Amino acid sequence: MTGLALYLSQFTSALTAPETDEIELRNLTWVEVRSMIEHGKSTVIIPTAGIEQNGPHAVLGKHGYVVEYTAGAIARALKDALVAPTIETVPEGSVDPPQGHMAFSGTISVPEEVFELILEHTARSLKAHGFKTILFLGDSGGNQAGQGKVAEKLNLEWHDIGIRTYHLGDYYSGNGQVDWLRAQGYSDREIGTHAGIRDISELLAVRPDGVRPDRLAAGGGRYLESTGVNGDPTLASVEIGHTMLKLKIEAALRQVHLFRTSTQ
Repeated sequence: MTGLALYLSQFTSALTAPETDEIELRNLTWVEVRSMIEHGKSTVIIPTAGIEQNGPHAVLGKHGYVVEYTAGAIARALKDALVAPTIETVPEGSVDPPQGHMAFSGTISVPEEVFELILEHTARSLKAHGFKTILFLGDSGGNQAGQGKVAEKLNLEWHDIGIRTYHLGDYYSGNGQVDWLRAQGYSDREIGTHAGIRDISELLAVRPDGVRPDRLAAGGGRYLESTGVNGDPTLASVEIGHTMLKLKIEAALRQVHLFRTSTQ
């Protein structure tokens, strides 16, 4: 080690940071992050979202607003976790010709392999800093397969050194939202699959100015018809939104607990 390198090593190792309740990496200094890892916050959540159309009544950043809220709630419940910046450039359909959500203005899409590389190297960066458990939390359906694939790849590579990467798929597909709404009397057509009751209720709960109330209209039973809506967003409410968010958070926490107990 050179004299300068030794000096820098001694200087930086002497830097300390006061305790903080902040959990988002983007709002912390590197010294604070290092200190928090050293004091047990060795889990990190990597949220993924998307910039995609959500009908004429909801903003393109819906998934990001929702997953930033839920990731924060999950991290606080776990008590040993921080939250990485949300990955918002994700697969949304073919660009040329535009298909899927790309048929609607403002949507941004990247190829599946690009998304997986971003996710993988985000995880590798965080591992290099000392995080021992890495959680992928995806709020969009198109992110799920890639998250599972990357988690499997990294777990195979890191198995012998005790680093674990988990895809929290139950957050998205095993959360019980549809069953709950059916129990309240809503039909599958009313519930829908995109920009309907669930999505808009969640957005109303976390970012109400992201919804345009004067443009709410029921979509048809076919996915992504002319308005990009499937379901009836006129039935959405803040109260339903809080329940939808709670179900997602609880599903993720159950899965984390299951993962942790199975590896002990």
